[in-house]
Amino acid sequence: MNGHKLIISLAVNLNAVQPIQLDQYYTDFTPQRLALKVSKAAERAIRQRHPWVFDQAITKQSQEGRAGDLAIIYDRQKNKLMAVGLYDPHSPIRVKLLSFFEPARLDVAWFEQKIQAAFQRRAPLLATDTNSYRLIYGENDGLPGLVADVYAGVLVLKLYSLIWLPYLHLIYPLLLAVSDSKTLVLRLSRQLQKHSEAMRGLADGQILVGSLPEPEVRFREHGLWFEANVVHGHKTGYFLDHRHNRKRVGELARGKKVLDVFAYAGGFSVHALAGAAREVVSLDISAQALEMARRNAALNQASDRHRIRVGDAFAEMEQLQQSGERFDLIVVDPPSFAKRASERDKAMAQYARLVKAALALIGRGGILVMASCSSRVTTEEFFDLVEQSLRESGRRWRELERSTHDVDHPIGFPEGAYLKCGFFEIL
Repeated sequence: MNGHKLIISLAVNLNAVQPIQLDQYYTDFTPQRLALKVSKAAERAIRQRHPWVFDQAITKQSQEGRAGDLAIIYDRQKNKLMAVGLYDPHSPIRVKLLSFFEPARLDVAWFEQKIQAAFQRRAPLLATDTNSYRLIYGENDGLPGLVADVYAGVLVLKLYSLIWLPYLHLIYPLLLAVSDSKTLVLRLSRQLQKHSEAMRGLADGQILVGSLPEPEVRFREHGLWFEANVVHGHKTGYFLDHRHNRKRVGELARGKKVLDVFAYAGGFSVHALAGAAREVVSLDISAQALEMARRNAALNQASDRHRIRVGDAFAEMEQLQQSGERFDLIVVDPPSFAKRASERDKAMAQYARLVKAALALIGRGGILVMASCSSRVTTEEFFDLVEQSLRESGRRWRELERSTHDVDHPIGFPEGAYLKCGFFEIL
């Protein structure tokens, strides 16, 4: 489907979207216009189009602001417009910026342009046998604090800031129309769930449009079947950012015995099984997650070569090593070990431990796939650490490739670049 047809489809489908009763959800909210000035350092960041202004960077403000008010930032010297954003009094990131060096009128036309542009960036992915994708990736698509994922016609909208509540009634019909979705599920960050009074009855996991007989939605990823629990699952129900890396593991897995560490719902495992792996072991501390992995393997008729192992990754890898098990391909995709700057050094030590543990289980000619999803650890730091750990092991190795986010997770600013993944052959 070409872009012209997509735009026509949006205009037609928008009229067909049945509105939900949003009167109690901020349709009575009239945004105030706040005039702000910021520090020199913040001005430099704005000139580089960084989308965040922190509370301590604000040097002058015309009046108190509410979540969702328009923040207009003027430069210190000439009083010229620098940026327009949404004010968030509940976050240290006090202003999330939407527009740079030009005014922005947040109406349907403005949001439509943003959403259409984001949809067009996903066109290469949507040309594949895939009907699950990230439609809006927050700051990286110009809508900070807002994520929209699509799973086979079910749109999951996750909010990370109260700033979006006054605009929800404008945004949701556009998202449904461009993605041709019939159901809308609202997910809220933990921080937003604490603001129950401000939410005016909106709740995490609430179905806002359409119906959802079961919380699990079945979708396809590069021709393979998966399920996502869009009501109770992590994030929006599934981790879409690793899609390309999962596909690559499937391409490398033929005839191999594979260990998927921190397997969660078995994304890497299922691709390995589909790639004709001899055997796949999914390891995770969550029995509930591994039950999803078991179901996903069954969806693709691959249960006979799949087994699960519940337990702590470090302890279970040591037990596997002591029992003499060896693997031809090991995927290590841990959760974010460093959500705060103070946790960075501990995270680096954990990564080094995981490389060492994996190498003890890999035979000669095997492949180690090592990933990190922590933005606190840079790409350079991560790969330097992995390579140092490989050198210290005394094993010979060569790097096969590196990768980052899939196409539906574009990187629009430095903090948006969190995912890194390396493929290493152990010689």
